[in-house]
Amino acid sequence: MNLLEASGIAKSYSGVRALKGVSFDLQAGEVHALVGENGAGKSTLIKIITGVVTPDSGTLSVAGEVVAQHDPATARSRGIAAVYQQPALFPDLTVAENIAFALESGGLWRTVNWKSRTRRAAELLERAGAAISPDRLAGSLSMPEQQIVEIAKAIGSGARILIFDEPTASLTDREVERLFRVIRDLRAQSAGIIYISHRLEEISALADRVTILRDGESVGTHAMAAVTRDDLIRMMVGREISAIFPKRDAPIGEVALETQALTCRTAGIRDVTLQLRAGEILGIAGLVGSGRTQLAETLFGVTPADGGEIRVRGEVVEIKSPADAICHRIGYVPEDRRRHGVVLDLPIAANVSLANLPVVCERGLVQRGREEALARGYVERLRIKAASIDDEAASLSGGNQQKVALARWLAIEPAVLILDEPTQGVDVGAKPEIHSFMVELAERGLAIIMISSELEEILGMSDRILVMRGGTIAGELPRSRATQQTILSLALGQAA
Repeated sequence: MNLLEASGIAKSYSGVRALKGVSFDLQAGEVHALVGENGAGKSTLIKIITGVVTPDSGTLSVAGEVVAQHDPATARSRGIAAVYQQPALFPDLTVAENIAFALESGGLWRTVNWKSRTRRAAELLERAGAAISPDRLAGSLSMPEQQIVEIAKAIGSGARILIFDEPTASLTDREVERLFRVIRDLRAQSAGIIYISHRLEEISALADRVTILRDGESVGTHAMAAVTRDDLIRMMVGREISAIFPKRDAPIGEVALETQALTCRTAGIRDVTLQLRAGEILGIAGLVGSGRTQLAETLFGVTPADGGEIRVRGEVVEIKSPADAICHRIGYVPEDRRRHGVVLDLPIAANVSLANLPVVCERGLVQRGREEALARGYVERLRIKAASIDDEAASLSGGNQQKVALARWLAIEPAVLILDEPTQGVDVGAKPEIHSFMVELAERGLAIIMISSELEEILGMSDRILVMRGGTIAGELPRSRATQQTILSLALGQAA
Protein backbone atom coordinates (compact mmCIF):
# COMPACT_ATOMS: atom_id res chain seq x y z
CA MET A 1 0.00 0.00 0.00
CA ASN A 2 1.17 3.51 -0.78
CA LEU A 3 1.58 5.60 2.35
CA LEU A 4 1.95 8.68 0.19
CA GLU A 5 1.22 9.50 -3.43
CA ALA A 6 1.85 12.81 -5.19
CA SER A 7 0.48 13.06 -8.71
CA GLY A 8 1.10 15.81 -11.27
CA ILE A 9 2.37 18.31 -8.69
CA ALA A 10 3.14 21.75 -10.16
CA LYS A 11 4.35 24.89 -8.41
CA SER A 12 5.57 28.28 -9.64
CA TYR A 13 7.20 31.18 -7.81
CA SER A 14 6.90 34.60 -9.47
CA GLY A 15 6.47 32.98 -12.84
CA VAL A 16 9.39 30.55 -12.38
CA ARG A 17 8.21 26.93 -12.50
CA ALA A 18 9.81 25.04 -9.62
CA LEU A 19 7.85 21.83 -10.24
CA LYS A 20 6.34 20.75 -13.56
CA GLY A 21 3.87 17.93 -12.99
CA VAL A 22 6.00 15.78 -10.68
CA SER A 23 4.70 12.42 -9.46
CA PHE A 24 6.13 10.53 -6.50
CA ASP A 25 4.96 7.70 -4.23
CA LEU A 26 6.13 6.12 -0.99
CA GLN A 27 5.33 2.59 0.16
CA ALA A 28 5.21 1.20 3.68
CA GLY A 29 8.50 -0.37 4.75
CA GLU A 30 10.75 1.26 2.15
CA VAL A 31 13.43 3.90 1.87
CA HIS A 32 12.72 5.98 -1.23
CA ALA A 33 15.59 8.29 -2.16
CA LEU A 34 14.94 11.66 -3.81
CA VAL A 35 17.94 13.04 -5.68
CA GLY A 36 18.73 15.92 -8.00
CA GLU A 37 20.99 18.95 -8.35
CA ASN A 38 20.37 22.04 -6.26
CA GLY A 39 17.38 23.78 -7.81
CA ALA A 40 15.93 20.54 -9.21
CA GLY A 41 12.77 20.92 -7.10
CA LYS A 42 13.46 18.58 -4.17
CA SER A 43 12.89 21.23 -1.46
CA THR A 44 9.67 22.46 -3.06
CA LEU A 45 8.27 18.93 -3.25
CA ILE A 46 9.15 18.29 0.41
CA LYS A 47 7.53 21.58 1.46
CA ILE A 48 4.34 20.52 -0.32
CA ILE A 49 4.37 17.10 1.37
CA THR A 50 4.87 18.70 4.80
CA GLY A 51 2.15 21.30 4.20
CA VAL A 52 4.44 24.33 4.18
CA VAL A 53 3.64 25.15 0.55
CA THR A 54 0.41 24.70 -1.41
CA PRO A 55 0.78 23.33 -4.96
CA ASP A 56 -0.71 25.15 -7.92
CA SER A 57 -2.08 21.89 -9.30
CA GLY A 58 -1.90 18.14 -8.78
CA THR A 59 -3.11 15.87 -5.99
CA LEU A 60 -1.59 14.58 -2.78
CA SER A 61 -2.89 11.41 -1.12
CA VAL A 62 -1.96 10.05 2.32
CA ALA A 63 -2.83 6.41 3.08
CA GLY A 64 -5.11 6.35 0.05
CA GLU A 65 -7.08 9.47 1.02
CA VAL A 66 -6.87 12.55 -1.18
CA VAL A 67 -5.75 15.55 0.87
CA ALA A 68 -8.00 18.55 0.26
CA GLN A 69 -6.41 20.99 2.69
CA HIS A 70 -2.87 20.57 3.91
CA ASP A 71 -0.78 22.61 6.35
CA PRO A 72 2.05 21.74 8.78
CA ALA A 73 -0.34 20.90 11.64
CA THR A 74 -2.51 18.59 9.54
CA ALA A 75 0.61 17.03 7.99
CA ARG A 76 1.81 16.11 11.50
CA SER A 77 -1.64 14.75 12.37
CA ARG A 78 -1.46 12.57 9.26
CA GLY A 79 1.83 11.06 10.46
CA ILE A 80 4.29 13.10 8.39
CA ALA A 81 7.51 14.27 10.06
CA ALA A 82 10.70 15.81 8.67
CA VAL A 83 14.26 15.81 10.00
CA TYR A 84 16.22 18.63 8.38
CA GLN A 85 19.94 19.31 8.02
CA GLN A 86 19.52 22.38 10.26
CA PRO A 87 17.47 21.31 13.32
CA ALA A 88 15.01 23.81 14.81
CA LEU A 89 15.26 23.35 18.59
CA PHE A 90 14.71 25.94 21.30
CA PRO A 91 18.26 26.44 22.65
CA ASP A 92 17.21 27.62 26.12
CA LEU A 93 14.92 24.64 26.76
CA THR A 94 16.07 21.20 27.83
CA VAL A 95 15.99 18.24 25.49
CA ALA A 96 12.98 16.84 27.36
CA GLU A 97 11.15 20.19 27.04
CA ASN A 98 11.89 20.37 23.31
CA ILE A 99 10.50 16.88 22.79
CA ALA A 100 7.47 17.64 24.96
CA PHE A 101 6.80 20.88 23.07
CA ALA A 102 6.48 18.86 19.86
CA LEU A 103 4.47 15.98 21.27
CA GLU A 104 2.34 17.09 24.23
CA SER A 105 -1.07 18.71 23.91
CA GLY A 106 -3.25 20.59 26.37
CA GLY A 107 -3.76 24.08 27.74
CA LEU A 108 -1.28 26.41 29.37
CA TRP A 109 -2.57 25.68 32.87
CA ARG A 110 -2.34 21.90 32.79
CA THR A 111 -0.26 20.05 35.37
CA VAL A 112 3.06 18.77 34.05
CA ASN A 113 4.34 15.39 35.22
CA TRP A 114 8.05 16.17 34.97
CA LYS A 115 9.21 12.64 35.84
CA SER A 116 6.99 11.16 33.15
CA ARG A 117 8.14 13.78 30.64
CA THR A 118 11.81 13.09 31.35
CA ARG A 119 11.29 9.32 31.27
CA ARG A 120 9.50 9.49 27.92
CA ALA A 121 12.24 11.68 26.45
CA ALA A 122 14.90 9.21 27.64
CA GLU A 123 13.02 6.30 26.05
CA LEU A 124 12.69 8.11 22.72
CA LEU A 125 16.36 9.12 22.73
CA GLU A 126 17.32 5.51 23.39
CA ARG A 127 15.16 4.37 20.46
CA ALA A 128 16.92 6.97 18.32
CA GLY A 129 20.24 5.41 19.32
CA ALA A 130 21.69 8.22 21.43
CA ALA A 131 22.90 8.52 25.02
CA ILE A 132 21.82 12.13 25.53
CA SER A 133 20.59 13.35 28.91
CA PRO A 134 17.01 14.70 28.70
CA ASP A 135 18.06 17.43 31.14
CA ARG A 136 20.70 18.98 28.86
CA LEU A 137 19.97 22.35 27.33
CA ALA A 138 19.40 22.05 23.58
CA GLY A 139 21.83 24.94 23.03
CA SER A 140 24.67 22.81 24.45
CA LEU A 141 24.17 20.00 21.93
CA SER A 142 26.35 19.42 18.90
CA MET A 143 24.72 19.46 15.48
CA PRO A 144 24.60 15.62 15.30
CA GLU A 145 23.02 15.49 18.77
CA GLN A 146 20.40 18.06 17.74
CA GLN A 147 19.52 15.88 14.75
CA ILE A 148 19.09 12.87 17.03
CA VAL A 149 16.64 14.90 19.15
CA GLU A 150 14.68 15.71 15.98
CA ILE A 151 14.59 12.00 15.15
CA ALA A 152 13.38 11.23 18.68
CA LYS A 153 10.58 13.78 18.20
CA ALA A 154 9.58 12.10 14.94
CA ILE A 155 9.56 8.66 16.56
CA GLY A 156 7.52 9.96 19.48
CA SER A 157 4.92 11.47 17.17
CA GLY A 158 4.21 8.03 15.75
CA ALA A 159 5.03 9.28 12.26
CA ARG A 160 4.69 6.71 9.50
CA ILE A 161 6.14 8.99 6.83
CA LEU A 162 9.58 10.36 7.74
CA ILE A 163 11.62 12.72 5.59
CA PHE A 164 15.38 12.94 6.09
CA ASP A 165 16.83 15.98 4.29
CA GLU A 166 20.65 15.85 4.05
CA PRO A 167 20.83 14.34 7.56
CA THR A 168 24.51 13.30 7.46
CA ALA A 169 26.12 16.58 6.36
CA SER A 170 27.65 17.22 9.80
CA LEU A 171 27.93 13.65 11.13
CA THR A 172 31.01 11.54 11.74
CA ASP A 173 31.25 8.07 10.18
CA ARG A 174 30.21 6.46 13.47
CA GLU A 175 27.21 8.78 13.80
CA VAL A 176 26.22 8.03 10.19
CA GLU A 177 26.25 4.30 10.97
CA ARG A 178 24.02 4.91 14.00
CA LEU A 179 21.59 6.98 11.93
CA PHE A 180 21.43 4.24 9.29
CA ARG A 181 20.56 1.69 11.99
CA VAL A 182 17.71 3.91 13.18
CA ILE A 183 16.40 4.32 9.63
CA ARG A 184 16.54 0.57 9.00
CA ASP A 185 14.70 -0.06 12.28
CA LEU A 186 11.97 2.40 11.24
CA ARG A 187 11.69 0.69 7.85
CA ALA A 188 11.36 -2.68 9.60
CA GLN A 189 8.43 -1.22 11.56
CA SER A 190 6.66 -0.44 8.22
CA ALA A 191 7.42 3.27 8.22
CA GLY A 192 8.10 4.91 4.86
CA ILE A 193 11.31 6.95 4.59
CA ILE A 194 12.01 9.71 2.05
CA TYR A 195 15.79 10.17 2.02
CA ILE A 196 17.47 13.16 0.38
CA SER A 197 21.26 13.33 0.05
CA HIS A 198 23.98 14.50 -2.34
CA ARG A 199 26.09 11.57 -1.14
CA LEU A 200 25.30 8.93 -3.71
CA GLU A 201 27.13 6.22 -1.77
CA GLU A 202 24.56 6.66 1.01
CA ILE A 203 21.72 6.36 -1.49
CA SER A 204 23.17 3.07 -2.75
CA ALA A 205 23.58 1.72 0.80
CA LEU A 206 20.11 2.67 2.09
CA ALA A 207 17.52 3.09 -0.62
CA ASP A 208 15.11 0.56 -2.07
CA ARG A 209 14.00 2.94 -4.85
CA VAL A 210 15.22 6.27 -6.16
CA THR A 211 13.43 9.11 -7.93
CA ILE A 212 15.52 11.60 -9.89
CA LEU A 213 14.41 15.23 -10.35
CA ARG A 214 15.92 17.57 -12.92
CA ASP A 215 14.79 21.14 -13.63
CA GLY A 216 11.51 20.63 -11.77
CA GLU A 217 10.59 17.42 -13.58
CA SER A 218 10.76 13.75 -12.64
CA VAL A 219 13.32 12.00 -14.83
CA GLY A 220 12.28 8.60 -13.53
CA THR A 221 11.85 6.23 -10.60
CA HIS A 222 14.01 3.10 -10.48
CA ALA A 223 14.81 0.19 -8.19
CA MET A 224 18.10 1.09 -6.55
CA ALA A 225 19.60 -2.24 -7.54
CA ALA A 226 18.91 -1.46 -11.21
CA VAL A 227 20.96 1.76 -11.48
CA THR A 228 24.61 2.60 -11.01
CA ARG A 229 26.19 5.75 -9.60
CA ASP A 230 27.09 6.83 -13.15
CA ASP A 231 23.46 6.30 -14.21
CA LEU A 232 22.27 8.57 -11.40
CA ILE A 233 24.77 11.30 -12.24
CA ARG A 234 23.83 11.19 -15.93
CA MET A 235 20.11 11.45 -15.15
CA MET A 236 20.61 14.22 -12.56
CA VAL A 237 22.64 16.54 -14.74
CA GLY A 238 21.24 15.60 -18.14
CA ARG A 239 24.67 15.09 -19.66
CA GLU A 240 27.65 12.78 -19.46
CA ILE A 241 30.24 13.69 -16.85
CA SER A 242 33.46 12.21 -18.14
CA ALA A 243 35.46 13.57 -15.22
CA ILE A 244 34.12 14.49 -11.81
CA PHE A 245 37.77 15.15 -10.96
CA PRO A 246 39.23 16.96 -14.01
CA LYS A 247 42.79 17.06 -12.70
CA ARG A 248 45.52 18.26 -15.05
CA ASP A 249 49.20 18.50 -14.25
CA ALA A 250 50.26 22.11 -13.64
CA PRO A 251 53.85 23.41 -13.59
CA ILE A 252 55.14 23.14 -10.02
CA GLY A 253 57.02 26.25 -8.88
CA GLU A 254 58.88 27.51 -5.84
CA VAL A 255 57.93 26.72 -2.25
CA ALA A 256 55.05 29.04 -1.33
CA LEU A 257 54.45 27.83 2.25
CA GLU A 258 56.33 25.56 4.59
CA THR A 259 56.24 24.66 8.24
CA GLN A 260 58.85 23.18 10.53
CA ALA A 261 57.73 21.30 13.68
CA LEU A 262 54.59 23.48 13.80
CA THR A 263 52.79 23.02 17.11
CA CYS A 264 49.62 24.43 18.65
CA ARG A 265 48.69 22.89 21.99
CA THR A 266 45.27 24.58 21.98
CA ALA A 267 44.35 22.97 18.65
CA GLY A 268 46.09 19.66 19.32
CA ILE A 269 48.60 20.17 16.49
CA ARG A 270 52.12 18.82 17.08
CA ASP A 271 55.34 18.78 15.07
CA VAL A 272 53.80 19.31 11.64
CA THR A 273 56.40 19.71 8.93
CA LEU A 274 55.21 20.26 5.37
CA GLN A 275 55.99 22.03 2.11
CA LEU A 276 53.55 23.48 -0.41
CA ARG A 277 54.67 24.71 -3.83
CA ALA A 278 53.14 27.14 -6.31
CA GLY A 279 50.88 25.33 -8.78
CA GLU A 280 50.44 22.35 -6.46
CA ILE A 281 47.27 20.91 -4.95
CA LEU A 282 48.33 19.31 -1.67
CA GLY A 283 45.63 16.97 -0.36
CA ILE A 284 45.29 16.43 3.38
CA ALA A 285 43.43 13.29 4.41
CA GLY A 286 42.71 11.65 7.75
CA LEU A 287 39.93 10.33 9.92
CA VAL A 288 37.57 12.60 11.86
CA GLY A 289 39.52 14.06 14.80
CA SER A 290 42.90 13.64 13.10
CA GLY A 291 43.57 17.41 13.22
CA ARG A 292 43.06 18.41 9.57
CA THR A 293 40.78 21.41 10.23
CA GLN A 294 42.82 22.36 13.29
CA LEU A 295 45.96 22.51 11.15
CA ALA A 296 44.18 24.83 8.70
CA GLU A 297 43.06 27.07 11.55
CA THR A 298 46.61 27.22 12.91
CA LEU A 299 48.03 28.15 9.52
CA PHE A 300 45.39 30.88 9.17
CA GLY A 301 45.91 32.26 12.69
CA VAL A 302 42.49 31.29 14.10
CA THR A 303 44.34 29.29 16.76
CA PRO A 304 47.92 30.64 16.55
CA ALA A 305 50.89 28.30 16.77
CA ASP A 306 52.90 28.20 19.99
CA GLY A 307 55.84 26.26 18.60
CA GLY A 308 57.77 25.64 15.40
CA GLU A 309 57.83 28.04 12.49
CA ILE A 310 55.92 29.05 9.37
CA ARG A 311 57.71 30.30 6.24
CA VAL A 312 55.93 32.13 3.42
CA ARG A 313 58.01 32.34 0.22
CA GLY A 314 61.11 31.48 2.26
CA GLU A 315 60.59 34.13 4.94
CA VAL A 316 59.82 33.20 8.56
CA VAL A 317 56.53 34.85 9.54
CA GLU A 318 54.35 35.09 12.63
CA ILE A 319 50.66 34.44 12.01
CA LYS A 320 48.84 35.37 15.20
CA SER A 321 45.48 36.19 13.60
CA PRO A 322 43.56 35.86 10.32
CA ALA A 323 44.56 39.48 9.59
CA ASP A 324 48.22 38.40 9.66
CA ALA A 325 47.43 35.52 7.30
CA ILE A 326 45.68 37.87 4.87
CA CYS A 327 48.68 40.23 4.96
CA HIS A 328 50.81 37.27 3.84
CA ARG A 329 48.28 36.48 1.07
CA ILE A 330 46.87 33.32 2.64
CA GLY A 331 43.16 32.64 2.10
CA TYR A 332 40.99 30.10 3.91
CA VAL A 333 37.60 28.71 2.87
CA PRO A 334 36.37 26.91 6.03
CA GLU A 335 34.43 23.67 6.29
CA ASP A 336 31.16 25.12 7.65
CA ARG A 337 30.32 27.73 5.02
CA ARG A 338 26.95 28.60 6.59
CA ARG A 339 28.58 29.58 9.90
CA HIS A 340 32.03 30.76 8.84
CA GLY A 341 32.24 30.80 5.04
CA VAL A 342 29.58 33.36 4.15
CA VAL A 343 27.51 35.90 6.07
CA LEU A 344 24.03 34.67 5.19
CA ASP A 345 22.24 37.98 5.84
CA LEU A 346 24.61 40.02 3.69
CA PRO A 347 24.27 40.38 -0.09
CA ILE A 348 26.64 38.61 -2.45
CA ALA A 349 28.54 41.84 -3.20
CA ALA A 350 29.29 42.50 0.48
CA ASN A 351 30.36 38.89 1.04
CA VAL A 352 32.82 39.01 -1.85
CA SER A 353 34.47 42.23 -0.65
CA LEU A 354 34.54 41.38 3.06
CA ALA A 355 38.16 40.16 3.20
CA ASN A 356 39.46 42.94 0.96
CA LEU A 357 37.78 46.11 2.22
CA PRO A 358 40.75 48.43 1.51
CA VAL A 359 40.18 47.86 -2.22
CA VAL A 360 36.52 48.94 -2.09
CA CYS A 361 36.74 51.61 0.63
CA GLU A 362 37.75 55.24 0.57
CA ARG A 363 38.11 57.26 3.77
CA GLY A 364 36.45 54.48 5.70
CA LEU A 365 33.37 54.27 3.46
CA VAL A 366 32.51 51.46 1.07
CA GLN A 367 32.41 52.71 -2.50
CA ARG A 368 29.40 50.97 -3.98
CA GLY A 369 30.68 51.09 -7.56
CA ARG A 370 33.97 49.42 -6.65
CA GLU A 371 32.20 46.74 -4.59
CA GLU A 372 29.77 45.98 -7.41
CA ALA A 373 32.56 45.76 -9.99
CA LEU A 374 34.55 43.38 -7.79
CA ALA A 375 31.52 41.18 -7.12
CA ARG A 376 30.35 41.08 -10.74
CA GLY A 377 33.79 39.95 -11.86
CA TYR A 378 33.75 36.94 -9.56
CA VAL A 379 30.08 36.11 -10.18
CA GLU A 380 30.93 35.81 -13.88
CA ARG A 381 34.28 34.09 -13.34
CA LEU A 382 32.87 31.46 -10.97
CA ARG A 383 29.49 31.21 -12.75
CA ILE A 384 27.59 31.97 -9.54
CA LYS A 385 23.87 31.53 -10.23
CA ALA A 386 21.99 34.49 -8.75
CA ALA A 387 19.43 36.99 -10.03
CA SER A 388 21.44 39.90 -8.62
CA ILE A 389 24.61 40.62 -6.66
CA ASP A 390 22.27 42.25 -4.14
CA ASP A 391 20.67 38.87 -3.32
CA GLU A 392 21.41 37.65 0.21
CA ALA A 393 23.81 34.71 0.43
CA ALA A 394 21.12 32.77 2.31
CA SER A 395 19.02 32.65 -0.88
CA LEU A 396 21.69 30.73 -2.81
CA SER A 397 22.09 26.99 -3.21
CA GLY A 398 24.88 25.25 -1.30
CA GLY A 399 27.15 25.11 -4.33
CA ASN A 400 26.71 28.81 -5.05
CA GLN A 401 27.31 29.72 -1.39
CA GLN A 402 30.56 27.79 -1.64
CA LYS A 403 31.52 29.78 -4.75
CA VAL A 404 30.80 33.06 -2.92
CA ALA A 405 33.03 31.90 -0.04
CA LEU A 406 35.73 31.09 -2.59
CA ALA A 407 35.31 34.46 -4.32
CA ARG A 408 35.89 36.31 -1.02
CA TRP A 409 39.38 34.85 -0.71
CA LEU A 410 40.26 35.04 -4.37
CA ALA A 411 39.56 38.78 -4.09
CA ILE A 412 42.68 39.18 -1.91
CA GLU A 413 44.72 37.63 -4.77
CA PRO A 414 46.19 34.95 -2.50
CA ALA A 415 49.44 33.08 -3.05
CA VAL A 416 48.17 30.24 -0.83
CA LEU A 417 44.58 29.04 -0.60
CA ILE A 418 43.37 26.56 2.03
CA LEU A 419 40.14 24.76 1.09
CA ASP A 420 38.50 22.73 3.87
CA GLU A 421 35.93 20.29 2.40
CA PRO A 422 35.48 22.41 -0.76
CA THR A 423 32.56 20.36 -2.13
CA GLN A 424 30.82 19.22 1.06
CA GLY A 425 27.04 19.41 0.57
CA VAL A 426 27.51 20.49 -3.04
CA ASP A 427 25.43 18.70 -5.67
CA VAL A 428 27.03 16.39 -8.17
CA GLY A 429 26.63 18.85 -11.05
CA ALA A 430 28.45 21.68 -9.22
CA LYS A 431 31.37 19.53 -8.03
CA PRO A 432 33.13 19.38 -11.42
CA GLU A 433 32.78 23.17 -11.74
CA ILE A 434 34.57 23.73 -8.41
CA HIS A 435 37.19 21.09 -9.24
CA SER A 436 37.83 22.64 -12.68
CA PHE A 437 38.29 26.04 -11.12
CA MET A 438 40.77 24.61 -8.61
CA VAL A 439 42.78 23.21 -11.51
CA GLU A 440 42.69 26.59 -13.31
CA LEU A 441 43.94 28.33 -10.16
CA ALA A 442 46.78 25.83 -9.79
CA GLU A 443 47.74 26.34 -13.45
CA ARG A 444 47.99 30.08 -12.74
CA GLY A 445 50.50 29.36 -9.96
CA LEU A 446 48.27 29.36 -6.87
CA ALA A 447 49.37 26.96 -4.13
CA ILE A 448 46.37 25.02 -2.77
CA ILE A 449 45.86 22.94 0.36
CA MET A 450 42.74 20.79 -0.01
CA ILE A 451 41.29 19.05 3.05
CA SER A 452 38.68 16.44 2.25
CA SER A 453 36.92 13.50 3.89
CA GLU A 454 36.12 12.04 0.45
CA LEU A 455 38.95 9.73 -0.53
CA GLU A 456 37.84 9.88 -4.18
CA GLU A 457 38.30 13.65 -4.10
CA ILE A 458 41.70 13.36 -2.41
CA LEU A 459 42.87 10.79 -4.96
CA GLY A 460 41.33 12.57 -7.93
CA MET A 461 42.54 16.13 -7.26
CA SER A 462 45.83 15.97 -5.34
CA ASP A 463 49.41 16.16 -6.64
CA ARG A 464 50.66 14.91 -3.27
CA ILE A 465 48.80 13.62 -0.22
CA LEU A 466 49.58 14.11 3.46
CA VAL A 467 47.74 11.83 5.88
CA MET A 468 47.14 13.13 9.42
CA ARG A 469 46.67 11.15 12.60
CA GLY A 470 46.59 12.44 16.17
CA GLY A 471 47.37 16.03 15.20
CA THR A 472 50.50 15.28 13.19
CA ILE A 473 51.55 14.00 9.77
CA ALA A 474 51.39 10.21 9.70
CA GLY A 475 52.79 9.93 6.20
CA GLU A 476 53.15 11.40 2.73
CA LEU A 477 52.12 9.76 -0.54
CA PRO A 478 52.89 10.79 -4.11
CA ARG A 479 49.90 10.73 -6.45
CA SER A 480 51.27 7.66 -8.23
CA ARG A 481 51.37 5.53 -5.05
CA ALA A 482 48.21 6.74 -3.38
CA THR A 483 45.24 4.39 -3.07
CA GLN A 484 42.31 4.26 -0.68
CA GLN A 485 44.07 1.38 1.07
CA THR A 486 47.38 3.22 1.56
CA ILE A 487 45.62 6.35 2.84
CA LEU A 488 43.47 4.41 5.31
CA SER A 489 46.48 2.39 6.48
CA LEU A 490 48.33 5.58 7.41
CA ALA A 491 45.21 7.13 8.94
CA LEU A 492 44.81 4.06 11.16
CA GLY A 493 48.46 4.08 12.23
CA GLN A 494 49.53 1.15 10.07
CA ALA A 495 52.40 1.01 7.60
CA ALA A 496 51.30 2.14 4.15
